[in-house]
Amino acid sequence: MATLLSHSARRPPLLRQAIKIRRRRVRALQDPLPQPTQEIEPPSHHFSPEEAFHVEPEEHQRMLQQVQELEKPVFCLKATVKQAKGILGKDVSGFSDPYCLLGIEQRVGTSEGGAGSRRRQQKAVVRHTIPEERTHRTQVITQTLSPVWDETFILEFEDISNSSFHLDMWDLDTVESVRQKLGELTDLHGLRRIFKEARKDKGQDDFLGNVVLRLQDLRCREDQWYPLEPCTETYPDRGQCHLQFQLIHKRRATAASRSQPSYTVHLHLLQQLVSHEVTQHQAGSTSWDGSLSPQAATILFLHATQKDLSDFHQSMAQWLAYSRVYQSLEFPSSCLLHPITSIEYQWIQGRLKAEQREELATSFNSLLAYGLSLIRRFRTVFPLSVPDSPARLQSLLRVLVQMCKMKAFGELCHDSAPLPRLVSEALRTGTVEWFHLKQQHHQPMVQGMLEAGKALLSLVQDIIGDLHQCQHTWNKIFYNALKVDLFAMAFLELQWLVAKRVQDHTAAAVSGPVSPEMGESLFQLYISLKELCQMGPAPSERNGVLALDGFHRWFQPAIPSWLQKTYSVALARVQRAVQMDQLVPLGELTKHSTSAVDLSTCFAQISHTARQLDWPDPEEAFMITVKFVEDTCRLALVYCSLVRTRARELAAGQKDQGHAANMLCVVVNDMEQLRLVIGKLPTQLAWEALEQRVGAVLEQGQLQNTLHAQLQSALAGLGHEIRTGVRTLAEQLEVGIAKHIQNLVGVPESVLPEDAILPLMKFLEVELCYMNTNLVQENFSSLLALLWTHTLTVLAEVATSQRSCPLASSRLKVALQNLEICFYAEGCGLPPEALHTATFKALQRDLELQAASSRELIRKYFCGRLQQQAETTSEELGAVTVKVSYLASEQKLRVELLSASSLLPLDSNGSSDPFVQLTLEPRHEFPDLAPRETQKHKKDLHPLFDETFEFLVPAEPCQKDGACLLLTVLDHDTLGADDLEGEAFLPLCSVHGLNRTEESGAVPQTRLPLTYPTPNGDPILQLLESRKGDREAQVFVKLRRQRAKQASQHAPRPGR
Repeated sequence: MATLLSHSARRPPLLRQAIKIRRRRVRALQDPLPQPTQEIEPPSHHFSPEEAFHVEPEEHQRMLQQVQELEKPVFCLKATVKQAKGILGKDVSGFSDPYCLLGIEQRVGTSEGGAGSRRRQQKAVVRHTIPEERTHRTQVITQTLSPVWDETFILEFEDISNSSFHLDMWDLDTVESVRQKLGELTDLHGLRRIFKEARKDKGQDDFLGNVVLRLQDLRCREDQWYPLEPCTETYPDRGQCHLQFQLIHKRRATAASRSQPSYTVHLHLLQQLVSHEVTQHQAGSTSWDGSLSPQAATILFLHATQKDLSDFHQSMAQWLAYSRVYQSLEFPSSCLLHPITSIEYQWIQGRLKAEQREELATSFNSLLAYGLSLIRRFRTVFPLSVPDSPARLQSLLRVLVQMCKMKAFGELCHDSAPLPRLVSEALRTGTVEWFHLKQQHHQPMVQGMLEAGKALLSLVQDIIGDLHQCQHTWNKIFYNALKVDLFAMAFLELQWLVAKRVQDHTAAAVSGPVSPEMGESLFQLYISLKELCQMGPAPSERNGVLALDGFHRWFQPAIPSWLQKTYSVALARVQRAVQMDQLVPLGELTKHSTSAVDLSTCFAQISHTARQLDWPDPEEAFMITVKFVEDTCRLALVYCSLVRTRARELAAGQKDQGHAANMLCVVVNDMEQLRLVIGKLPTQLAWEALEQRVGAVLEQGQLQNTLHAQLQSALAGLGHEIRTGVRTLAEQLEVGIAKHIQNLVGVPESVLPEDAILPLMKFLEVELCYMNTNLVQENFSSLLALLWTHTLTVLAEVATSQRSCPLASSRLKVALQNLEICFYAEGCGLPPEALHTATFKALQRDLELQAASSRELIRKYFCGRLQQQAETTSEELGAVTVKVSYLASEQKLRVELLSASSLLPLDSNGSSDPFVQLTLEPRHEFPDLAPRETQKHKKDLHPLFDETFEFLVPAEPCQKDGACLLLTVLDHDTLGADDLEGEAFLPLCSVHGLNRTEESGAVPQTRLPLTYPTPNGDPILQLLESRKGDREAQVFVKLRRQRAKQASQHAPRPGR
């Protein structure tokens, strides 16, 4: 033993304790000791005492040999009789007065015997098998069937294999009189007990049951209920007894075992083993879960058992060891929760000595300080790049919260501030430290304003990223655990720190002219600060003014530089896009070229810049928006000029005119796409929101007069450019259309009109399909409108030159009909209102007349006069009254000319000599019927004719359109031609009896006002007059002209 003590300076007592424990494990192979063999599991990794205590194998073997030579300790069974339940009631009252006798029977030899001997052994009682000096007795619990003792006894033994534990339970029987017993009598069973006691000796106790256990069947720790065995089979169920066992030893053969208190040795031993476990897991890149290896757990268990350490002291040692190792070696903080719970559950301050209380308080304060230091540096200790960082921080906070809630912490560390306040201060301090570290990290190597701006921008972006992490990850953890709002606190601290540095930098940067590079740097810094401010609380939720409030004013001098840079970049991009554009459609559905796409992206970037800027001051925001709109509109017009120039450059080297037309189509489409993009400016620049903001600053209508005027001017310019391009395309097609229309006139008469127009229709089909393929719908519709107007003009010119040729007019009529169908294109072309213009209607009407035959025109003429007759209500020229009927059976038209009235006085004597001429018109429908005349009445303006005329005529010609009875009232002149009083037209289709199988009923009178021919000449007559070779037409025109001349000589006097 002297050798062992001589090495104490360089071999810690922990190692000696471990070696002695291992020595006992070796002896167990020869002399079995109580050890928890059932609790040991296969090791999770190799455990070596040499590695755990940092000794060489040779030194370990030497020390182990020395320990094995020491004297064996005295082994004991620590038995605790807790309680019993369900025992027999032996007294007259139905209860018992139980007590227990217990001890250890030491037998000689190892023979077990048969089952009968084991049964007899269990029935043996303590007082007969164990010497009285080795027998222990509990207190007597009176009048109960569920006694509670909770008494502990130390029972020594030598050989565990030949030793048994015995416990007998007895009912104490005191000497009582019969009268006392009868007073306690409650039932017949009690009476039976009185007779039974009368037969036994005075004061003899009653046996209640016993428990016999072999020590080698016990584990190091046992805690369970055991059944009470009977001596006879009378009452087999005698209840249960609750026993606790612990195998310990109490005498050591070495002074080294008493060099330190057992609790201290156990603490150091545990701390050493925990450090080894953590180191082993770190070497294997695994996380320690807080459980020791089976070998280390066995060592600790045996040491605690041999030292008879209480559960509370073991929990305290575990807490001290784990908390100390946690501060030096990294392992999950959740491992600290179990000792915290164990101490809290068993805490009684009086169990600890003063130095132990001080040690525990120191451990609390040490872990609290260490935890706060980790929280202060949580951004680096728990980086989000490591997946389990949030869980580790959450576990640490949980440990600190549980520790600060402990009764032990409250009693030993009562001066400690509340944990939320401590954590808040740590977070605030850590935030400021983190900011200064980041600022130092971004410090530029080269001093200069640009470099300083880049460094400050990187710092602000890091702060934004950190605040996002605080807001979305860390804040939830701190708030759930401690109700600490990390994000709000970090934002307030960082915005004060940032504001000072940004203000100093911008003041220096805008003190002179702002270069484009500096302007770009300031703009990026402005955007980052804007994002940072948007993360903060709303103005209504703030407790005070923020340092970043009104930060935009620091950047105000840089605004012109920002706007100029935006325009310059956009202009360069537009020029580059046009120069690289080959003016080829992007696809079948996308008919504009690449430059239009680039321009749309460019304008979108300008709008994005405007939204990023979002200047807070309303009046200045309005001026900035005006500048953005002005630059955008200017870029649009510049693009139009550039893309037209580009088209001319590409067309100069092309011989194919179709390719040039294709490029022109692309140019027009690009401009149309640009117009669509420009039209979205009010939405992209949020004019409506701007108008609401500046409503109190600007005059009424100023925004409309400025922004909308700029936009409309740009759209008008683009519209003009588009119309010019479409007009150029239309001019290329108008020549071909005019040529094909002219060719219709020269087609031989044998060719049908439908065949004659085929070349024109094929030409339009090819060209319009080509244009429809290469133009967007808006531009194609514009092209169709121009071509339609031109086509109508050409048709009208040709129709005028061919008035006297019905065949040519017929072809032109068919052409107009087919062209209308072509340009309508089943609803895909021009709408009906665009097709049916005044020119179209006039041309359609003219061609309808020109294509008709002379007889058809004469019929149309009389249709027109009948329409005029129906619309005339004035009897200014006078009127005639007739009765006309048709006798179908005789095929006779019967005309009764009754009278005339209010005729014009055409003679010099103020009167007239009227008569009426009756004819059926048109003459070609009634060629065999000569005109009829009435008698002539002298000097009578209201003649009463009362004459009847009959015309033999079939019903069929009378039913045709234009068939009429012409009543011409004339003034008879003896010396010259008769004068015209007026004409009246009666449609034959309405004659009574014409549409009936028999004539019945009275024939109605018809009063017809007299009319004059059209004084300005009828177009039908003009058309008939142009047909010089048609004798019938010329005769008809001559008669009509004569009537018109007569009418012009006798205009009615005013007042009639």
